[in-house]
Amino acid sequence: MLRLNSRDPGFAAAFRRLVQGRRESDESVARDVSLILQDVKNRGDAALAELTQRFDGHSLANDDNWRISAAQCREAFDDLAPDLRAALELAAQRIAAYHSAQLPEDRDYTDAVGARLGATWRAVDAAGLYIPGGRAAYPSSLLMNAIPAKVAGVARVVVVTPTPNGQINALVMAAAHLAGVDEIWRIGGAQAVAALAYGTQRIAPVDVVTGPGNAWVAEAKRQLFGVVGIDMVAGPSEILVIADARNDPEWIAADLLSQAEHDPVAQSILITDNALFADAVADRVGVEIAMLPTARTASASWNTHGVIIEVASLDEAPALANALAAEHVQLAVDDPEAMMRQIRHAGSVFLGRLTPEAVGDYVAGPNHVLPTGRRARFASGLSVLDFMKRTSFIQLDDAALRAIGPAAVLLAEAEGLPAHARSIELRLGI
Repeated sequence: MLRLNSRDPGFAAAFRRLVQGRRESDESVARDVSLILQDVKNRGDAALAELTQRFDGHSLANDDNWRISAAQCREAFDDLAPDLRAALELAAQRIAAYHSAQLPEDRDYTDAVGARLGATWRAVDAAGLYIPGGRAAYPSSLLMNAIPAKVAGVARVVVVTPTPNGQINALVMAAAHLAGVDEIWRIGGAQAVAALAYGTQRIAPVDVVTGPGNAWVAEAKRQLFGVVGIDMVAGPSEILVIADARNDPEWIAADLLSQAEHDPVAQSILITDNALFADAVADRVGVEIAMLPTARTASASWNTHGVIIEVASLDEAPALANALAAEHVQLAVDDPEAMMRQIRHAGSVFLGRLTPEAVGDYVAGPNHVLPTGRRARFASGLSVLDFMKRTSFIQLDDAALRAIGPAAVLLAEAEGLPAHARSIELRLGI
């Protein structure tokens, strides 16, 4: 775990290294992914079957092993314990309500010269959702991806999810039923993203691919952007907690570990203005790790990538937060609202001592698929807009064309595009 102090002479250089540090895929991953994508593009289902057997230990030799049926998903939902089913339903309801409020409105108006202008919003025809399997088999991720797609009006929502050694996650199936997913394919990794983008003999291609995954999945999305739309290139999870000494160290330690347990390369950062509190949190992290079933992952993350930054005053914290542009920013301070107004770059902000980031992963409503690796400087979390596109329209009558057409002719001629100019001039009769 790295310990920094803003009073130290070398702090600026050390903080700059922290900001610029990368915890994502290297060139070897890019090369491997490129080969996988080309293989799936060329050989389709045959490549998927070979790669799924090699990486997941799951055979696709039998036709029934390719998909998870709607009946299986319904059965998994019905078999849930009542309290767990109610929790899943609460999460789905809140996610749907939040994302329904994001739906954009069409525009249609006539301006001062009589030109009719506007735009219409339409959902994509098909969306592919990557839902991790294995260590990261999360029904919450399915809800966070599928519900915005359905709210947007996507007609065909397709899930790909690996089933290591043939094991199917019942909660993921139950969530798929609740969200109204149309297809679930038992494939994962870069090969699954390739299948969604290119299509295969069995799987029809989609227009957009969203959802979290490992370095190979993220790299596949990066390389396939343009063949399909993507939500973002996501890296390992991260949390920044800004906390004063009036917090319980146990709470803050648990908050930091809520992201550390995701992945050995996840990153948890604490900024505080009190050295004794920093010491107490560091000590408590060790205690908490010892009690976690996910201790091996959380320990690797904290020991390798964890950071505690001591500042002279929390007034310094917003500038540091903006430089880090973290996925999750938790403000455990007296006046979180005032501090949030100073934070320009964050995937999602959690205000106050009673708002742990973990509640946002499940039931708050906003999406938990968020930009990582400082991408919050220019990117936003997943929304209904990731599953929609805007089409503008223009309609001119004679008066409107005569009002603006001559200027278009001049600009076309200035750009050396005479056919552009002529298409307007003919209508103007000049």
